This record gives sequence, structure tokens and C-alpha cells, in this order.
Amino acid sequence: MAYRVLIVDDSPAMRAFVRRVMELSGFELSTCFEASNGQEALDLLRQEWVDAILTDINMPVVDGEEFLRRLAADELLRSIPAIVISTDATENRISRMLSLGARGYVTKPFLPEALRRELEATLGVPCE
Repeated sequence: MAYRVLIVDDSPAMRAFVRRVMELSGFELSTCFEASNGQEALDLLRQEWVDAILTDINMPVVDGEEFLRRLAADELLRSIPAIVISTDATENRISRMLSLGARGYVTKPFLPEALRRELEATLGVPCE
């Protein structure tokens, strides 16, 4: 099964990098959507269904924390699993993002296999 994934990051280069890493990891990707902040992501999610969201934290307009809050408050969108990708590896930040509803957390820099494992674990993909 191939998955539809949304990458939310204010850096076009980082969005392209995350997409490329997913492709290199062998993760089965059918469609990859992109948004530059949480508000763009919410607008897109009202038009397109995705299987998973990969989001940064520090973004303009609506940051990753507020994005997770709004996702959790939306009855239709709250079931979509979100994984945070961030350079902030502090225990405080990780636990705060998980308490806001993130289902996973990957720290930058990361290997393709680490991102694939987190996506597959979050989506419940059986191990090969």
C-alpha cells in the first residue's frame, strides 16, 4: 500500500529533503503534499486526505505546536497521525509535542531508515 503524506515546513529545501529521504528509504509514497506553515496545512487538509503528517515546529503564521493543537481540536482531522521533525532534541520539547498529540518525533539530522521506521510504526505497517 502506498501512502499520502503531508510535509509541513517553512523551508522549501527541507520539504524537498524530507521527500527525498522518504523516497530513498523505500517508504511507499503515492502522493506527497507540502505546506509552509500550519495554517496552509489545515487549509490543504480540508481538501485532501492524507495518511500521515510530518511537521516542523518553528514556522511562521501557525507554528508546529499550534498546528497540533488545532489538529487535535478538529473532529475530522484529529485521527491523522502527525510526526514532528525538529532539531530540538530536548526531553521537554519532545514530551510537550507528544502531549499535544504528535504520534512520533524524529530529530534532525536523521537517517532515511529512522524516518521510515517512525512512519511505519506510526501507521502500523507490519515489519518486513
